[in-house]
Amino acid sequence: MGDWYQRSITQFELVGYGKAFVIKCTSVRKQPAFWHTLNYLLQSTKAMPVVSKRKSKEIPDIVIGRLPVYLRTLRLLADEGRDVTSSQELGEHLGISSAQIRKDLSHFGEFGKQGTGYNITFLCNQLQKILNVDRVWPVVVVGAGSLGNAIANYAGFESRGFRIVAIFDEDSEKIGHPMGPVVVGDFANVKQVVAETDAQISVIAVPVHAAQRVADQLVEAGLTSILCYAPTTLTVPPHVRVEYIDPVIHFQHMTYYLG
Repeated sequence: MGDWYQRSITQFELVGYGKAFVIKCTSVRKQPAFWHTLNYLLQSTKAMPVVSKRKSKEIPDIVIGRLPVYLRTLRLLADEGRDVTSSQELGEHLGISSAQIRKDLSHFGEFGKQGTGYNITFLCNQLQKILNVDRVWPVVVVGAGSLGNAIANYAGFESRGFRIVAIFDEDSEKIGHPMGPVVVGDFANVKQVVAETDAQISVIAVPVHAAQRVADQLVEAGLTSILCYAPTTLTVPPHVRVEYIDPVIHFQHMTYYLG
């Protein structure tokens, strides 16, 4: 590779992911030189062109909501020993059009090649990075009843990026007893534990009448993401994100079609 190529190649980084590569642009002063060099590299390595893009606040939330479903399906395919899939196959698994899947992924870059499909391991890794689950997030749970107990004992969190580090209650009969991998703590100490564990995510598994008060204390403790199982709508500051899980809502959605 001559001098001209050397001058161009120093302006971007080629990162390998198995048989694929990501071109991370930093500073490209001469666009023609960059693309000429990129073509040279792709021809030399037969790499899969994947040009990374920054995440944008303008990406629709509904698109972000579908990414974990894509990731789950890809992992199931990987568990079956598969190496490659296509948007058509993913769409058939999920009941989503292949065009929609390609459009969703295009918000973040080009992850496949026409006629070749997607490398499953590579796409899994990229989606984990996009969703920030290429690390393990500490999670605190409030409510040591039956639901809290089930959450604390669920074994499927850590492999998907989450670890229960604390569970709290106000019932003196529950405080101090083991529950899953942790011991039930006094909710009065939540702020201290959040600081010690660097947790940002919390789960509210308390009765509806206590949910707002618990949410207020979690926000005061510095938590910015709340998963709420209580059948209510919480009032929180703009910087706090809340997701809701209410089985009755889903039941009522289904019964509409049973009438």
